[in-house]
Amino acid sequence: MADRKFLILVVGPTAVGKTDLCLNLAKKFKTEIVSCDSRQFYREMNLGTAKPSVAELQEVPHHLINSLSIWEEYDVRKFEKDALSILDGIFQKTNIAIMTGGSGLFADALVNGLDEIPDVDPDIRKQIIADFEEKGLEWLQSEVQKADPEYYEVVDRQNPQRLMRALEVFRGTGLKFSSFRIKNKAVRNFESLKIGLDRDRSELYQRIDQRMDQMIDAGLFEEAEQLFPHRHLNALQTVGYSEIFGYLEGQYDREEAVRLLKRNSRRYAKRQLTWFRRDEQIRWFHPDQQKEIVAWIEAQIA
Repeated sequence: MADRKFLILVVGPTAVGKTDLCLNLAKKFKTEIVSCDSRQFYREMNLGTAKPSVAELQEVPHHLINSLSIWEEYDVRKFEKDALSILDGIFQKTNIAIMTGGSGLFADALVNGLDEIPDVDPDIRKQIIADFEEKGLEWLQSEVQKADPEYYEVVDRQNPQRLMRALEVFRGTGLKFSSFRIKNKAVRNFESLKIGLDRDRSELYQRIDQRMDQMIDAGLFEEAEQLFPHRHLNALQTVGYSEIFGYLEGQYDREEAVRLLKRNSRRYAKRQLTWFRRDEQIRWFHPDQQKEIVAWIEAQIA
């Protein structure tokens, strides 16, 4: 029994309250936190990704936050390798580790491993990139929706790299990108306890709008302006920045940018929940049920 290792995975939509719970769990179980939030890896992106505060990061050791530059190429395979290595280090000191974030693909990769997706003819990718540059994001979204409606339901639709990857696999193999995901589970040397956090929809959306107002007050537009010259980078193709880049390009006014920031963040939260709801192993709680969550974890470990 003493040798059993447990990964407590805390997932849920943006602004639901994962940070607060994870800090308390990490203190309770005297352990460390690993992020599987693909937007928080990048040190140049602070306000738009809702990272834990400097004070929170100092309370408990955190991993994979501010670990990359937006200039670095990074994908879910590299994440899987890095996160497993970090967990090995944590498990040498203690039997419990915590991982949290809203990136379902990254969480799945760590717990279950990744399926091998066949190599695709590079000419197919070149053609998709050329079409995207000519016809734009809406064309790309429409093509993926037709080719793979299941993946389209959960993918970040503002991220052209993810959309192009799905379309490339479909055109190259004739099979949906979603059909390759997590067929054979990898063997891990730890057991996963999955906790999902959710709130009443109106309460969650109110928190998202409130958080966006706080980000804007803290200087989100100014941060996006500094990053604007690099907006072509994959890391920046995400909710929280794309909307402000459109404003800076003169496509609409600031008021419309704020409306889009809030709307797209709510839509992003909805897609996150759609993704996590597919996993029957997740035990769902309201973030205020911290006593019940601790009791449930202790019962699973015992």
